[in-house]
Amino acid sequence: MILLVAWALAGGLRLVILKALAAAKFDERFDKQTAISEVARLPLSKTLANTGYWLIFLIFLPAVLSVLAIEGILRPVGQMVEKIVAFLPNILVAGLILLGGWLLARIVCRIVTNVLVALGVDRLNEKMGLKQSPESFSLSRVFGLVVYILILIPIVIAALGAVKLESITQPASNMLGKMLGALPLVFAAIVLLVIAYMVGRLVGRFAANFLGAVNFDSLPPKLGLGKEPVTGKWALSEIVGHLIVVTIMLFAFVSACNVLGFNTIATLFSEFLVLVGHVVVGLVIFAFGLYLANLAANIIRSRLIAQAELLSIVARVAILLLAGAMALRQMGLANEIISLAFGLAFGTVAVAAAIAFGIGGRDIAARKLGEWTKSIESRKPKIM
Repeated sequence: MILLVAWALAGGLRLVILKALAAAKFDERFDKQTAISEVARLPLSKTLANTGYWLIFLIFLPAVLSVLAIEGILRPVGQMVEKIVAFLPNILVAGLILLGGWLLARIVCRIVTNVLVALGVDRLNEKMGLKQSPESFSLSRVFGLVVYILILIPIVIAALGAVKLESITQPASNMLGKMLGALPLVFAAIVLLVIAYMVGRLVGRFAANFLGAVNFDSLPPKLGLGKEPVTGKWALSEIVGHLIVVTIMLFAFVSACNVLGFNTIATLFSEFLVLVGHVVVGLVIFAFGLYLANLAANIIRSRLIAQAELLSIVARVAILLLAGAMALRQMGLANEIISLAFGLAFGTVAVAAAIAFGIGGRDIAARKLGEWTKSIESRKPKIM
């Protein structure tokens, strides 16, 4: 009889839940909001109805075992049912908090997104160089998602607190609390990167236009690197503009890491930026040396002297070697080896010149030394 009563109540409760949820079109609205209809084959309304159905049987189970006088099973089952029944209000409260918070977060997210779209925030996509399309990245959706998360995290914390399972809810609440505390820092880092990107694009575009106006693209042919200036996206002015954007973003990334407390990553990228600075200065030094080498070679060729071509090559190679050594030393690439190699090369040239003059011009050197000796002796006063 108890089982029949339980079956009747469970069947009636399941029927009531199914009818109520069907009248409210719960499945259609839930699938529309969550888009899980393709994944979940069993509607949520049937799941809730079956849960209520078996819950009634669970509540009546101690009474059935009591009538059957099965004391060994009755005591643990009774204690379990008591705990479950005592815990059901907490679960119900937590579920209501989650449902209400989720609905509130979605409503506020839609409001914020629509307001930002109406204000024209998505137009910044084009200024940032991002293509605009219905499925593309948009700032309004990002801000709406951020607001959604900011509302949902406290709701989840409150729902976990309503469950009152300290061993489970305390670590989760602490984790979510830390996430909520870190969100302002993450938001500040994102804003910093976005502002840096916009400023970098503005400065890079201005630098590219300015360098193009002053005919900076003709510098490679003047340095002997090509015959005609490169145009288009591979022009030297455009490359410099992109490098400016990358440099500004790297500095912004280091600042964002410091804001988030990632000091190790910030230090690593700071050292990388210092190395890049040395490399850039070294390249500038070598480019200036290349310009001077070409200039010196052209001047020597224009003098119409004997062996002008050979002398121009020697001058060009000497200047390039000096500029290359200075550039590599500025880059910090094997300073001792470069200094030693340059010293040995210079000493070798000096010794070779001395040997060539001493052996090849021995007669001339002896004649000159004799003349200098006679001249010095002739100037000495005679002693009476």
